Amino acid sequence: MRLGIVGLPNVGKSTLFNAITKAGAESANYPFCTIEPNVGVVDVPDKRLDVLEKIYNPKRKIHASIEFYDIAGLVKGASKGEGLGNKFLSHIRESSSIIHVVRCFNDDNIVHVDGSVDPIRDIETISLELIFSDLEILERRMEKSIKLSRSGDKKAKAEMEIMEKIKAHLESGKPVRTLEFTDEESELVKDLFFITSKPVLYAANISEDDLLSGNADNDFVKKVKALAASENSEVITVCASLEEQLATLSEEEQNEMLSEYGLTESGLDKLIHSSYKLLGLMSFLTAGTDEVRAWTIKNGTKAPKAAGKIHSDIERGFIRAEIVSFDDLVKCGSEAAAKEKGLFRLEGKDYEMKDGDVVNFRFNV
Repeated sequence: MRLGIVGLPNVGKSTLFNAITKAGAESANYPFCTIEPNVGVVDVPDKRLDVLEKIYNPKRKIHASIEFYDIAGLVKGASKGEGLGNKFLSHIRESSSIIHVVRCFNDDNIVHVDGSVDPIRDIETISLELIFSDLEILERRMEKSIKLSRSGDKKAKAEMEIMEKIKAHLESGKPVRTLEFTDEESELVKDLFFITSKPVLYAANISEDDLLSGNADNDFVKKVKALAASENSEVITVCASLEEQLATLSEEEQNEMLSEYGLTESGLDKLIHSSYKLLGLMSFLTAGTDEVRAWTIKNGTKAPKAAGKIHSDIERGFIRAEIVSFDDLVKCGSEAAAKEKGLFRLEGKDYEMKDGDVVNFRFNV
């Protein structure tokens, strides 16, 4: 899963991304966390793995991972080639969702590109560039569909009707994700890969002073929350400068610093958990003396498909899944005790995985 981070210059995007890459560098599983200069890989926080580690005493513990993509070059006119233009657009299309960093703090030492702090204006600037890009793609697709529909192609005719609906919506300045579709329309639309159909998480970047003074929900943040609610998006508050400091500290030192600011978790952890929720993701777990590990899947994934996350052979030769819930396993204290109490169960091909399932897949190839 790759999350694209966007934001205008001087909003804290680079600072937040630096914190992400530093956090990734601390991960034992990803010693070369920066796959490319603009990609950072970090662990998905999951305290359940710590508990399983105590039960199984494995050789290694492996978290699920998440990729953050620092998408540069997003300025006014990007859709027409300004800044990094089309390069930025191709990067953002590869992302599962968009993390939009918005400046929600005043600081005379950090100049804003538009001369003043206005998070709503900033959001609209970026949104319009994405809308312009989608309109360009839409118009090219419509040209093809017009020719096909004239030749009697029924699918092309249905596509044209939907595209007219989308075009009117985009031209009114609204993203595709705020448009409601029937199931049939959704099937046709998903092949068009609109940038503005991607889910958005707004990261409202506040100052350390706001955190210390209890003003994390300042007037700027409230405006962002109101806008996000109108388009069914999520908002989290982060302090990018604090995150950059936290990323260089040990876990114990991090907890001390978070406590000083009255926080129970870091902004990065909030960002990851909110992204999971936004994308409808969850984790199942595998455990043994070799390793304990978390695997990311979509909500509603059936057992064979989940098995395929581990290896395609396991999906192909799936027989059944031997499952115990994490909570039941922990209550019993060991796998043997959970089996003795009959808490393990066998599930077939139609079983929908649940978050926290501890599973052993049985297969034959």
